[in-house]
Amino acid sequence: MSADSNFRLSDRYQQLKGQLHLHLIRLLEDRGILINEWSDAKAAEFIRGQVRAYVNENRVPINQAETTLLADDTLDELVGFGPLQQLIEQDDVDDIVVNGPNSVYTERGGRLVSEAVRFSSNAHILRVAQRILAPLGRRLDESTPMVDARLPDGSRVNAIIPPLALDGPCLSIRRFSKQALTEAELIDSGSVSQDVLDFLRASVEARENIIVVGGTGSGKTTFLNMISQWIAESERILTIEDAAELRLHHGHVVRLETRPPNLEGERAVSARDLVRNALRMRPDRIIVGEVRGDEVLDMLQAMNTGHDGSMTTLHANSPRDAIHRLQLLAGFAGFAGDERNFLHQVASAIDMIVHVARLADGQRRLLSVQRVGVMGDHTLELVPEFVFDADSGEHLRYGRAA
Repeated sequence: MSADSNFRLSDRYQQLKGQLHLHLIRLLEDRGILINEWSDAKAAEFIRGQVRAYVNENRVPINQAETTLLADDTLDELVGFGPLQQLIEQDDVDDIVVNGPNSVYTERGGRLVSEAVRFSSNAHILRVAQRILAPLGRRLDESTPMVDARLPDGSRVNAIIPPLALDGPCLSIRRFSKQALTEAELIDSGSVSQDVLDFLRASVEARENIIVVGGTGSGKTTFLNMISQWIAESERILTIEDAAELRLHHGHVVRLETRPPNLEGERAVSARDLVRNALRMRPDRIIVGEVRGDEVLDMLQAMNTGHDGSMTTLHANSPRDAIHRLQLLAGFAGFAGDERNFLHQVASAIDMIVHVARLADGQRRLLSVQRVGVMGDHTLELVPEFVFDADSGEHLRYGRAA
């Protein structure tokens, strides 16, 4: 660990930063300075000057490098997201999770890494979380102890505090790359082969209905975003998401986002509401960021009634599990028909299931592409088109029932 990291993690540093933070807040209030309205350069120059003056006047025993570090961190406390600001600014950070004042992790390259940053207390975590959420119009307090929201850059933030979080406030930020992954990047990383991409491009252009399935963090949304670029520019796309993550570079996209209930538990707008409304908006294709509730029935109906080429993602560990999960969600949504009728509806609605996963080494990889076949005696036929072979490290072309 570097000397800077040791200094940052020390109790002495946290105490000093807290004292300096309060000193600067009083100074800004006394002078009537609205530092949030200043440019980044002007704010940084002012804070660094004030920190140097504070260190000299109070004879704080730190060197010049430590003074600069203290100034930068204090600036982050005043106009940024505190200890998280330096992590948010790093392009290789995919996720940030805070489990407590001394437990901050990031995901880099598919692996969680402990970071040399800390908060001074649980109250410090809560203050930063509230600062993140305030511009979004969201509250985080005892009456609303759990919040899920989307930041302006598309990142998702989840915060949960006591009494729901027993050991103190927890914060999770899921970041998204400003640039969508390209075909070449996916091929170079070994996630997929050119043959698979050519096959899926033809499927998208042929307006086949596709579901991308996988576990949490497997890259479902990233992959859906990538294959959606093959939709013709002449088509009108409607996207429906709980938190807008898709970044479609397309000339005719209408983006819809669900709304949680207000403090009175009213005025929520669900994915099902949006899917139903989307059918009245003359879509050529409907893309649901993730099917996770009673919208499953409306999505399947849309795929069955002329909205070919629609796409979605689903949490499932395999294509076969995806079929079972669709049945489970339909049951929760009040589907009253028998299993065979529902599977017939699935067979008519879905053409292809793409399975992606994050492996033990953090690598994200497409594991299979399977075509939804016809109903058998008691089950739905799945026909593999491509399957990843771990021994050879290649995606092999198949043509047999699974």
